Amino acid sequence: MTMTKGLAKRIIPCLDVKDGQTVKGTNFVNLRSAGDPVALGKAYSDAGADELVYLDITASSEGRKTFTDVVTRVAIEINIPFTVGGGIRDIADVERLLCAGADKISVNSAALRRPELIDDIARRFGSQVCVCAIDAKCDGGRWTCYLNGGRVSTGIDLFAWAKEAQERGAGEILFTSMNHDGVKTGYANDALARLSAMLGIPVIASGGAGAKEHFRDAFTVGKVDAALAASVFHFGEILIGDLKRYLCDEGVNVRIV
Repeated sequence: MTMTKGLAKRIIPCLDVKDGQTVKGTNFVNLRSAGDPVALGKAYSDAGADELVYLDITASSEGRKTFTDVVTRVAIEINIPFTVGGGIRDIADVERLLCAGADKISVNSAALRRPELIDDIARRFGSQVCVCAIDAKCDGGRWTCYLNGGRVSTGIDLFAWAKEAQERGAGEILFTSMNHDGVKTGYANDALARLSAMLGIPVIASGGAGAKEHFRDAFTVGKVDAALAASVFHFGEILIGDLKRYLCDEGVNVRIV
């Protein structure tokens, strides 16, 4: 089963988890604590978020154990779908996190290194489980994919990789613009519009939200299916209920609780 476009637009808080705590940085660095990931997730669920994304940014085996425990606790506390990612390298990692209660799995670096991982996940668990996350940076007018939390350039073109990921069975594309991440000046709407036009699966915008208008523009200009953000939600700069009422007034189809 592949997710279809054209449904209500989704608002997705993203929680980066390090050593059991939510953290947030700017341009992928300078992390600061944003609180307990389970309590935050429950608050977002109660406030009307459509989905959540949890990313494990602690790569060690001890970090994976801590993160799996967080996923188990989240699954007990919230009643909306949530995606988990970070450090997923093989089917065993996927199985571990789905068994802990995750609804979807996000793969990034491992899929770029071994694209067959997407085929494996889609074949074993269904396309709806597989979110292909892409961190890309625009340099000289060309969007290039990066590995390892944005530290290593691959030279691979964003659009070519997104198309291949779809063909291999990814159910959604989660695109983070590294140029826009954490700087709160809006999403990379031109790139998002191009992705949305060329793909038949949902596109999730990430990187750049700083105002309610930025979400509206991602939906109306970028033509995305969902918009993800972190710090504006974590630090109370934008409330999900307020955001959804604003979007509704702007003619964007969103679910109001």
